[in-house]
Amino acid sequence: MLERLFSLDYRRRRLAAKTAPGPLRDYLEVPFVSRQADSRRVQCIALDLETTGLDPKADAIISFGWVAVSGSQINLASAQHRLVHQQQAIPEASAVIHQITDDAAAEGESLAAVMADLLPLLAGKVLIAHHARIELGFLNSACELLYGGRFLIPTIDTQRVSQQWFERRNQVYRPGELRLGTLRNRYNLPRYRAHDALIDALAAAELFLAQLAERDGAHPLPLRDFLLRA
Repeated sequence: MLERLFSLDYRRRRLAAKTAPGPLRDYLEVPFVSRQADSRRVQCIALDLETTGLDPKADAIISFGWVAVSGSQINLASAQHRLVHQQQAIPEASAVIHQITDDAAAEGESLAAVMADLLPLLAGKVLIAHHARIELGFLNSACELLYGGRFLIPTIDTQRVSQQWFERRNQVYRPGELRLGTLRNRYNLPRYRAHDALIDALAAAELFLAQLAERDGAHPLPLRDFLLRA
């Protein structure tokens, strides 16, 4: 009974019932994938955001990058990189990291336009992100700003998956060992340029498939074993 009351899908239904009609409500009305589903067969969207800072309440999303993952396949044809128009100048420290200038951001789309395209793609799928709390925080803030409602999605955090792997084996690790590039090196994945939203989304997708392959001898591989706790 308690599991049902506090399940993510139960919370989705509660949120949908009190969310105003629009893209967020349409998204929330699609059931979440079962936690018992085989992780090797679920539909996912790997996502990365570049932002002006780390505080979803004070900072802004500069760019989105995403790519679809179907089972063990990454659908490169689905990949998108979207710049978001900025009302204010991008902080210099932020621009140095992601190399997005004020001129480039001025040509970007509205946040509402990008979210209206993204939410239908996320409906019924699982989110993949590295250090996913950042993406979840900014997506939630965007939904509160645009639709007056909260965002919720079953999420695989590739950083947390590796952290749990180390902890189960009582292996000591340093925080730097959980960085996206460092973990990719561990799986002999190619080196990519960091701080590009689409490249980082693809990098997280590839890392998750490598993490899955590492455990492929285990049957079954229920989705709940990989999900970030809400």
